[in-house]
Amino acid sequence: MNLTGFNQSDRCEHFSCPERSVSPAVYILLYVCSAAVVLLTVCGNLLVIISVLHFKQLHTPTNMLVLSLAVLDFLVGIFLMLPMLTRTVESCWIFGRDFCTVFLISDFFLSLSIHNIALIAVDRYLALTNPFFYMNRVSVRITCVVIIFDWCVMVIYIIAFMYFNGNFTISVMCPGECLIIVNEVWTVIDLIYSFIFPLSVIIILYTRVFVIAKKHATAIRELNNHTRPKTQKITSHSMKSERKAAKVLGILVSVFLVCLLPYFIYSLLGDVIELQLETIQTLMIILYLNSTINPVIYALFYPWFRRCIKLVITLQIYQTDSALINVHS
Repeated sequence: MNLTGFNQSDRCEHFSCPERSVSPAVYILLYVCSAAVVLLTVCGNLLVIISVLHFKQLHTPTNMLVLSLAVLDFLVGIFLMLPMLTRTVESCWIFGRDFCTVFLISDFFLSLSIHNIALIAVDRYLALTNPFFYMNRVSVRITCVVIIFDWCVMVIYIIAFMYFNGNFTISVMCPGECLIIVNEVWTVIDLIYSFIFPLSVIIILYTRVFVIAKKHATAIRELNNHTRPKTQKITSHSMKSERKAAKVLGILVSVFLVCLLPYFIYSLLGDVIELQLETIQTLMIILYLNSTINPVIYALFYPWFRRCIKLVITLQIYQTDSALINVHS
């Protein structure tokens, strides 16, 4: 996902360092808010990582995908969010050439977020359409292999991007700005790989998921009309759990798309729509903020995550057999 890239038609002179015109109080406030956002992103996703890794009850295929997404969001908070927010406040890149290289390479891994969301869509689709196949064949181990494979493909893609793109340059291209100059061919390739293909998978599969979930709910409701109260209670509880899981993951995907779409609409219509650098950076920050929002979604809709936070903060995870605690109770 070439968020900091520009094609050959862009001009360097648009990215000089303007003088800061805000008051010292506003300047300090912007940095305090930036630090708070970064801290919330890092700590929130770290709690998700610790929770899923530590508690054995959470070792499920779906939660492995949630773990992978949390790792990506954690890396975004460490390597991307603070430099981007600082560049926005300063209207200038102040970290030098070496960190620019780290920043731009790390930016590619943000593509894994949308691929990870696509894998979650595949996971939910298989769980609903082929529940017996899913229970017997989709294991934590297989899911981890798929995740590792996806990460490896991204590494290969980055290497190919750097090798075949003749105009690829990682450096401070303009005074005070950290950019990649990308030719038009690789701009199209990156757009398809990083956005169009995974987005198509997400939309198609989640549309199918909610259609199938609605059919299942109708079928269970009709079945309940012909069963005894005890059975009705059990099936209703099962139906409620499945619908809640689909709802939470649907919210996760929806928030991601809301954060993602503005920048990529600009990417698709970049030759038609001319935006100021500040506007482009704002669109990128909105995308990065998805990494901050995800743990908040877990905290709002997953009781097990709130319980895990309490156990981690109170250091109860260091107790004997704490990994076996029932966090769903």
